[in-house]
Amino acid sequence: MFDDLPEDLPRLETLRVWHTLWLARINAKIAAVQQRQAEAEQGRRRRPEPPQWTVELGIGTGRPPVQVHVGNCHMSSKRRRPVGRDEARRLLADGLRACTHCRPDTQLDIPGLPRGTTPAIPHRPLPQGHQHDEHSSASGRRP
Repeated sequence: MFDDLPEDLPRLETLRVWHTLWLARINAKIAAVQQRQAEAEQGRRRRPEPPQWTVELGIGTGRPPVQVHVGNCHMSSKRRRPVGRDEARRLLADGLRACTHCRPDTQLDIPGLPRGTTPAIPHRPLPQGHQHDEHSSASGRRP
């Protein structure tokens, strides 16, 4: 059936050693992959649940809150902290801006805020030399 093997004993023993070494390498690789998969699964099970609500924090002294987000909002910056439902509702009711992408104000259904709107953002004047000109185009050049 398998007549392609050599007839002499030294070469057959060499093949057996070679295949034994390969089998040991394959078994070691299988064990490493199984270990890696077990660690990944354990990491998935131990990962904490994402927060339900977050507050995006500003830059600077005291890092004041800037905006409220739903916990998994992709528009939230890295400067954020988790908050509970009650604190998110309080912050929005006190006038903190709601994210326009994830709409936490709509999901929290805050009484006193019209559904689907956020409090007005106070207008900050532009610095000198950056005055808005109604006749300028979007690129900043005059027609």
